[in-house]
Amino acid sequence: MGRKCLAIVSIIVFAALLMATSARPTLGGFVGTRGSQFVLNGRPFYFNGFNSYWLMYMASDNSTRDKVSETFAQASKYGMNVARTWAFSDGGFGGKRQYVQWARYQGQYMNNDDDFFTNSITVLTRINSISGVAYKDDSTILAWELMNEPRCQSDLSGKAIQDWVAEMAGYVKSIDINHLLDIGLEGFYGESMPEKKQNNPGYEVGTDFISNNRIPQVDFTTIHLYPDQWVPGSNDEVQDEFVQKWIQEHIDDSKKILGKPLLVTEFGKSSGYDVAKRDAYLAEIFNSVYSCARSGGPCGGALFWQVMALGMENWSDGYEVVLEQSPSTANVIDQQSRRITSLN
Repeated sequence: MGRKCLAIVSIIVFAALLMATSARPTLGGFVGTRGSQFVLNGRPFYFNGFNSYWLMYMASDNSTRDKVSETFAQASKYGMNVARTWAFSDGGFGGKRQYVQWARYQGQYMNNDDDFFTNSITVLTRINSISGVAYKDDSTILAWELMNEPRCQSDLSGKAIQDWVAEMAGYVKSIDINHLLDIGLEGFYGESMPEKKQNNPGYEVGTDFISNNRIPQVDFTTIHLYPDQWVPGSNDEVQDEFVQKWIQEHIDDSKKILGKPLLVTEFGKSSGYDVAKRDAYLAEIFNSVYSCARSGGPCGGALFWQVMALGMENWSDGYEVVLEQSPSTANVIDQQSRRITSLN
C-alpha cells in the first residue's frame, strides 16, 4: 500500500463543463479515444479549457464556495468546456480531511486523517453527495491524471517513474474502466529514444515521454510549456522557437510513435509580461493546437494556467487570469473556444 496510495494522493481531475450528459458514446456517456483522437458518440471531440488547482479547497468551505460557481460561469461564458483541478492534498491545497470524512459517511472505518494514504475509497469510488453517482461512473469527469509533473531526478534512467506509472495506471484502471487516464507529464524525453533528448530544455527530470506513454493503460499524452522558466535568460525569439518545436515534436511523436491523442495541459505567462505579450503567447499556442486539430492531428485541446475568481489576490502566482478583469485575454480564449469546438 505504500506506493499504491500515490494513485489516490496524486490524482488530478479533468471535469467536463457543459457536456451533454444525455449523450451515450461507447462507454455510456464517457469521452474515449480512437487512434490519436478523442471521441464522443463515435465522432472526434475537441475542447478548450483552463486550470484552477484551488477549486476543491474553495468548494470545501461554505464561505468561499461561490468562487467555484463564479469561475465555472465565467469559463462557460467564454466557451471553455474542460477544467483541470487538483484532487489531493499538496501543501494544504487539497482536502485530505474531507476525503476521510466522506469515507466515514460511507461506513468505512478511518482511524485518523492519515488513513487517507492507504484507503482506496477516498477518490475513485466516492459517491457524489448531490448526484448520487460514484466518481468512477460519472461522465462529467473527463479523465484522471496520476500526478502533476512527476519528476525523479535521482534516477535519470527513467526506471523509477516507468515502474511507478505502470503500477499506478494498472491500479487505477482496475477500479475505473470508464475514464481516460494520463500521467501528467511535462513532455521531457528520456533514454528510450536518446536522440530526442536534444529537444529538452537543457536538462532531464527522470521521465520519458515515449516509454512512459507507451504503457497500455495510459490513454493520452500531455505536455506543459513554460519557456520563461525552462530557458531563462533567452530572448522572446528563442523562446518562441522553443515553443513551436516543443509542440510540433510532441504532435509528431503522439501520432506517429504512440498513436495517442495529445493535450497541452499547462501553459501561461507570468506577471513579468504585459497583457499584450500574454495574449500573443496564448494565441500562438492556440493557433498551433487548432491547426493540428483541423488537419486531423492528435491535438485535442489546450488548458492554460490558470483562471482565478475575483477577490483571490492572496492566491496569486503571477500566472492567473481573472476573466472579468482581462477582456483582451478573454477574447483570445473565446475565439479559440469557438473555432476548436466547431470541429466537434
